[in-house]
Amino acid sequence: MRILCISDIHGHADALIDVLAFGKSQGCTVTLAAGDHCFSGPRPLDTWKLLTGVNAHCTQGIGDWAITSVDPDDIPVSCPHEEARVQRLREVQQELGEDILEQIARLPKTFHMSLEDGGELMLVHGSPMDPTTSITHDMTDDEVRMLLGDADIDVLVCGGAHVPFERILDSTHIVAVGSVGESPTVGFAQAAILDTSNAGVSVRLIQLDLRGSDSTKQSTSNP
Repeated sequence: MRILCISDIHGHADALIDVLAFGKSQGCTVTLAAGDHCFSGPRPLDTWKLLTGVNAHCTQGIGDWAITSVDPDDIPVSCPHEEARVQRLREVQQELGEDILEQIARLPKTFHMSLEDGGELMLVHGSPMDPTTSITHDMTDDEVRMLLGDADIDVLVCGGAHVPFERILDSTHIVAVGSVGESPTVGFAQAAILDTSNAGVSVRLIQLDLRGSDSTKQSTSNP
């Protein structure tokens, strides 16, 4: 099975279109999306339609919780930047509408799937111990262990930090997939492609140049 893993689209549908097309060209048949789908980019509705159009398995991120749970009128503002952010929250809620907001509100915090080698994959926005707290590339092993808790996970696919990386810690293969819509590398969208088989899991971390060419970094290991 070949899986396209994405996160942190933040309503940037144009970038998502390119990433989904790249995944399709690589033979991906499953899409996992680790949260922060629609806020605060320019095309939240189109983003949601694209995800549902490919039957993506989605988990809820912090931004997804905010647009479904926070009343913009209840947020105090103290500067123009905060005022613009609150106004954008209001606009995204209006564009998505009640029905879609209810769908996003019902997204699970985690998604689990069985792998061909008998292992288990977990998808989460942040970490198993706290879906709102991201695992980052600069954390120590002990810090990461705290966020893994006692979860018995073979492959952990996560987002939130916007920086892609891999780490194998104890028995868990951590794949942080970066960000489709708000990559720190301007002009690029990030994702990961997982190849799963009876022999294990191989991972390619993708940086897709939205201006034309793409670059990929591939590593192969069995968790």
